[in-house]
Parts: sequence; C-alpha cells; structure tokens
Amino acid sequence: MSTQAHWLDDKRNIKLLWRGFLVIFALTVAAGFFVDLHPHFEIESWFGFNAAYGFITCVLMIVGAKGLGLLLKRPDTHYERDEKHD
Repeated sequence: MSTQAHWLDDKRNIKLLWRGFLVIFALTVAAGFFVDLHPHFEIESWFGFNAAYGFITCVLMIVGAKGLGLLLKRPDTHYERDEKHD
C-alpha cells in the first residue's frame, strides 16, 4: 500500500477546486445573457434556471445514490461467510 498522500488531501487543492467550480457555475449563469434558450415552460425563462436546475439535479442524484447504497449495502464479512460454507 502506498504511503504517498493523495492530491485531494491537500487543503490548497480543495480550495482551488471549489474556486474553479464557482467560476464554472458563474459562467454558466452568465451564459444566460448570451444564449436564446427557447423555453417551453414559464419557469425555464427565469434567469439562472438552467444552472440551478443542473445543480439541484446533481445534488438529488448524489443523495439518491447514498440512499440506494444504504439499502443495498452488505456487511464487510458478507463474502467470508460464503467461504466457510464451501
């Protein structure tokens, strides 16, 4: 096993990632000024809707995956029990 620290363990890299994500989010919201979106529903014409919708959808997918992981999770000794029966 490697004793080298992972690049995400460095707090400077985490701060840099957050800043990069915020810049990308701001650019996504600012793109609403320059793109004709052709909304089908009234809510789609709100400023920043697409960026907010994408963010909220991503959060819901993460929460759903965590919940599904709890539902499908097996104990750490799950495969050890199978070896004892062989």
